[in-house]
Amino acid sequence: MTTNSTTSHKHDTTRSRANMDFIGSWKVYSEENLEAFMKAMGAPQMVVKMRKDVKPLIVFEQKGDTWTCTFKTPKFSKSHSFCIGKETEMTTVDGRKVKCVVREENGKLITEAEKFTSVREIQGEDMVETITTDSVTYINKSKRV
Repeated sequence: MTTNSTTSHKHDTTRSRANMDFIGSWKVYSEENLEAFMKAMGAPQMVVKMRKDVKPLIVFEQKGDTWTCTFKTPKFSKSHSFCIGKETEMTTVDGRKVKCVVREENGKLITEAEKFTSVREIQGEDMVETITTDSVTYINKSKRV
């Protein structure tokens, strides 16, 4: 019984650290393999072309157990809300619905869906997201603004 209490406490500590780390606005400044990743995910060529020259602003907010992640570009804005550990549905840039679960592990936000896995973490002053699908890995790096 004591072990479960300790484990639960450790999870709460990690969650608090992640909350403080991710909350706020982040401007993407570097992207690797975006075009190959979007093609592997089945995004239409028009969407790939539109997105490859744009560096989005990513805004993380939290109210209670609900997190909201908003991607903003001059052409579109998409928001996804989720609760840690619960299945949710997100909409891709080209409008497709994707079911996924977001969990926290060692201060990282890990999103798992049928076609991809995303690991978002703080590295120094940067927020780094690594998304893998099949054999393609896309990495974006953001600075807090």
